Amino acid sequence: MKKGFLIGAPTSGSGKTTVARGLMALLTGKGYRVQPFKCGPDYIDTKFHAAVCGRASINLDTFMATPDHVRELYIHYGADADVCVVEGMMGLFDGYDRDKGSSAEVARVLGLPVVLVVDAKSAAYSMAALLSGFVNFRKDVRINGVIFNRVGSARHFAMLQQVCEDLGIECYGYLPKKAELEQGSRYLGLDFSEKPESKLLVELLDKNVKWERLLKL
Repeated sequence: MKKGFLIGAPTSGSGKTTVARGLMALLTGKGYRVQPFKCGPDYIDTKFHAAVCGRASINLDTFMATPDHVRELYIHYGADADVCVVEGMMGLFDGYDRDKGSSAEVARVLGLPVVLVVDAKSAAYSMAALLSGFVNFRKDVRINGVIFNRVGSARHFAMLQQVCEDLGIECYGYLPKKAELEQGSRYLGLDFSEKPESKLLVELLDKNVKWERLLKL
């Protein structure tokens, strides 16, 4: 299977779209051929992906397609890419029937490692309980590491790193809490008036996230 990873989150609104789109822009800007994918039938995020990566973003949906077809789409469209980045939907295990049709099911079907984007606002070591639950909930879903969002300070991030060390999962970095990174929303998705990428977002990810390690997943 083509090298890649899935960006998931515990809940909607955690920042997975911000991180996924930012990483696509960062890697594309560094000369990598990035093939974007989106879990579910979403038609808005895929437009942002295409604008950032310069190639069509493909939906991966185990509700309307068979697992074999999802695998065929991933292999076909990722064939000439350096890395495939799959943006999840909603919470990682949220599907139409328990976790059926969820981002977790897509990761399971494709054998992809999951990088969890976690909103760390107003929490520190309590993150250990949350992350432990996600990491251990389904052993056939491989949560490889975490990117923390809305981190308040260097001290806050150090405490979150301790959480990852204690759980034995990788901390890939963080995004600081900044109003400029907040995305507007509207019915059925993001506001189309927004730019498909943010220079500040890319700079912060380049500085604070170990993106080179993501390429080795």
